[in-house]
Amino acid sequence: MAPEKPRMKDETEKQRWDRNFADLLQELRVAQTGIQILFAFLLTLPFSSGFPKVTQFQKDTYVVALLAAAGATAMIIAPVAFHRALFRQGRKPELVRYAHRMASGGLAFLLVSMVASVLLITDFILARPIAFIFSALTAIFFVTFWAGIPWLRRNWIEDDSEDADYAQASGESPADRDA
Repeated sequence: MAPEKPRMKDETEKQRWDRNFADLLQELRVAQTGIQILFAFLLTLPFSSGFPKVTQFQKDTYVVALLAAAGATAMIIAPVAFHRALFRQGRKPELVRYAHRMASGGLAFLLVSMVASVLLITDFILARPIAFIFSALTAIFFVTFWAGIPWLRRNWIEDDSEDADYAQASGESPADRDA
């Protein structure tokens, strides 16, 4: 991973790492809520009255969704545990780099869990080919907004109208702000 360049005026290296970690924790709070709701739903599903009627394929899909949700939960919460283990050791750059990787892995697990959950539910109520179509569309939708657009955005010209409006209102150049 290439070292980051400071982007805020008069920001020290330590302040930048602290800000990056705080930003990451805010993002994880949003993801964690969604994962907890999905995981809770998946944990209660086998105890519902309709679960004995599911096919083996649906049971297998359920297990994939459940295990992926557990993986997402573990990886999204991992930066907090990692922070506790490294607390006051002056290793914030290492913490931020690994927390970024953990969060990315957690989002990948969440994607799998969401798509498998959609497949499970749609296969239960619709014909299997339609369930596969809806699940594929769900995967495409998530990948588009979670990976495709951000990946494409990394090379867009920095002076587009939204960035220019933000810069004018905040008094900073688009290059000064973090993505």
